[in-house]
Formats: sequence, C-alpha cells, structure tokens
Amino acid sequence: MKKELSSCTAMLVGKNATIDGSTIIARDEDGEDGVNPKTFRAFPAKDYTGEEYTSAYNGLKVMMSGKGCRFTATPNGDPAIGRWDEQGINEFNVAMSSTETENTNPRVLGHDPLVKNGVNEDSMLYLVLPFIKSAREGVKRLGSLIEKYGTGETNGIAFSDKDEVWYFETAGGHQWVAQRIPDDCYAIAPNNMCIQEISFDDPNNFMYAKGIEKFVEDHHLNPYPGKFNFRKIFATENEADAYYNTPRTWYGQKLFNPSIDQEPTSQDMPFIRKPEKKIAIEDVEYFLSSHYNQTPFDPMGTYSSGTPDEQKRFRSIALDRNQSSCIMQIRNDVPAEYAAIQWINFGFYCYSPYVPFFTNINDTPANYAYATQDVQPEKSAYWMYKMFEVIVEPRYHEFINEVNAFRDDAQSYGVGRVDKITAGAKGKRGDDLINYLTQANMESAKHVTEEGRKLTTSLVRQTLLNSKFQFERGDNL
Repeated sequence: MKKELSSCTAMLVGKNATIDGSTIIARDEDGEDGVNPKTFRAFPAKDYTGEEYTSAYNGLKVMMSGKGCRFTATPNGDPAIGRWDEQGINEFNVAMSSTETENTNPRVLGHDPLVKNGVNEDSMLYLVLPFIKSAREGVKRLGSLIEKYGTGETNGIAFSDKDEVWYFETAGGHQWVAQRIPDDCYAIAPNNMCIQEISFDDPNNFMYAKGIEKFVEDHHLNPYPGKFNFRKIFATENEADAYYNTPRTWYGQKLFNPSIDQEPTSQDMPFIRKPEKKIAIEDVEYFLSSHYNQTPFDPMGTYSSGTPDEQKRFRSIALDRNQSSCIMQIRNDVPAEYAAIQWINFGFYCYSPYVPFFTNINDTPANYAYATQDVQPEKSAYWMYKMFEVIVEPRYHEFINEVNAFRDDAQSYGVGRVDKITAGAKGKRGDDLINYLTQANMESAKHVTEEGRKLTTSLVRQTLLNSKFQFERGDNL
C-alpha cells in the first residue's frame, strides 16, 4: 500500500535546552507530491464510547470507549482520504506529532511483516491524543495499540508535556521503542530510525514493546551481542539514507553544535546532543525552513562555491512537497491554562511565516480551517502561502529579500502577540479565557494574512512588469 504522506523532518528539545524553559516538539509535514491541502482545527471534548473508528485510508477498525478531551490538529482539507490529524495539543497540554516516515530492514520484516490494516499515520493522533494526560501516557497508549493491531508503516512519533519529551519508533508490524530526550538536550529526526542504545532497566528514560528482547534473540537479529542498538538491529542503512536522510541531521547538528566536525553522509551521527547554546523558537523555525543555507549544498545557489552537482546532492528540508510545519511549545513560566502554543507554517516553509496559536480554544481562524483541492488563496491560508512558491521560485534571488523581510516582520509580530495575549489572559478563567484566546488567535491570523496579501500584490506586480514579451515602439530601431 502506498503511503500518501511522507518525507518529514522533526526536532525535539528538552526544557533545559531551550532559552525560556519550554519543551518543544516540532515537525515538517511533507507530502509525496507538491499538493496536500492542510487545515488547523480545534476538536471538542466528547464521549467516544460506542464509536467504531474506521480509517478511510486503510480500513483499520477500532472500537473506542471513554471520554476524550479537547484537542487541536492539522488534518487534511479533504477527509475522504483519511483524517491525517498529524500534529496537535490537547487540553491537558500534551503535544503529539505523527509521524516521521522510516524504514525497517528486510531481515526484520521477514519475521514480523507490516500489517496492511494496522494503526498508521492517518489514525494515530485521533486514537491517542484525546485520551492522554502526559507524554508518558501517550507512549504507553500508542504502544498498546501497535501491539494489538499492528502497523502497516515504520514511523517515528513525538510526545511532550511541560516536563518531558519522548520519541517513539515502530519497527516491523508490532515492535516499538521509545526514549525520553534528556532535559538539557535536543534531537533531530529525518526519515530514518534514530534511537540507538536501549537500556531495559531504565523505565524513566526508555519504554518498549513487550517481548522485543525475545523477538530479537529468537530470530538472531542482533549483530552486536551484549548491546541493544535499536537502529543497528531494525533500521536500513543504505546509500539512499546517506543522501536523503543523514544530511538533514548533519545540518541541524551543524547549527546547534558548530564545533563538531561531521560528514553529511555519516550514518553514525548520534540521535541526541547537548546544544552549545540555548535553543529558541526562532532557531527551530530556521532549521525546519532551511535548505542547507550557507553551505555548498544549498539548491537555491546562495553559496558561491557550490557547484551544480553539490546543489542537487542532498534532499533539502525546504522543498516543493512542504505542506504544514508545526512547532508545539509548552511553556513553564506561565499558568497552564495558556501555556501551550502551536506555531503553524503552511506552504513552502522558507517563504511563509510561522504564526503562534494558543491551543486552549474552541475554534480556529476561518482561512486556517479551510482548504480544498481548488486553488483558493482568498479563502485558504494553505493556498495563499502555497502560491508563494509559484511566484518566488522563478525569481528567487530577486524576491527573497522582500520575502525574508515579511517573514521577519511576521515573527516579530508573533513574539509580540504572545506577550500581549499572555498579559491579557491573566485573571481570566474557564470559558471566558477560552473565548479570549480563541478571539486573539483570530486577530493574529488576520494581521499576518493581510500582510501576506500585501506581499503577494507586490510580487505579482513586479513579475508582471518584467515580462519578456515587453515591446515598445522604437525598440527595433
């Protein structure tokens, strides 16, 4: 079965590694083709008892039960091909991002094949996020679902709350492990398995499928007896990984550990590192919207010594298949009722802005909640920002300074909005607070959308004035 959404990049940051003490999980959602309209939605709390969930993507059926909480998500605009909720934060300030597409090696798949109608990316968030009150609970719930129903994909999934950040990886049809990211560290996750050494006697930092040790032992899967390196046992490590995946890890670690010298194609780079500086939201944004900036491998040709071969050598982070990028921030210096923020970027990430949306809300801005297959930039934030790619790319070096000025202004505005909304939230409770945050998000989206339309007008007018078909009387004299 073909997976419709893939090729994403993620970053996770512990609370002592961030500049303000927040926990952060963040991810770019990239599609196999250039178009997959996305929305931002808020789903109300409800009782799921008696609901039979059926995946429109692969036919998975799960009989659900229990009361679920309110949560945000970035689902597909067209539900006919499945939910694909992807990324969100629930009312208990637990964030979840699903998924990083990965690969299990053929030897493992021979013993534990993928399950055609298993729990896949399209269903994970809906089956987990409404029912958990901590990141650790998220790992346990998803793990139990994978063990019971299996999965048809190999994936990496991130969870966070105000204290902990976890990364969860599946392998084969039923195997999984999860590792807590140390509070003073960060991790980069491209489309290959990341988790390395597992400690089976450290439940504070590792969780795993029941029987995974026995599975590996019974089928003689461990090439390094005495250690349990999940990546070495279960992953693929081939030439495609070296050019498609590891360069993204290399670039992220180059940004946050510039003193360490590594090769972009190395398959031995560590998953987790302690950064050489505190990491801010802006740093995560820069990485997730980057294209090997200031290196010879930049496909935009911004580095003078980069040859045409070098510029096309590695898979870029920002590329045509970009759809939705989210940074989920749980703050620790404000009350829980307004601590959670989901920074959202639709479109081609290096041209469009991240907008901060508080998640203790009951609705989302109309143009962020709407996206169809029809190109409707006036109605849809997704399409307005996706259009930037069409306008800017043919004249990248001509337009990029104006685009970057727009993105910088949007970021400064977003930072100021977080301050202003946080100050205004003080003293508000219950529905009064929810309504306040909901309306504040509407105003934030309206402002950035208006500025985006001004940019579109400017760029289109400049393009129209530079047609190669211009001709004036006397030009042939």
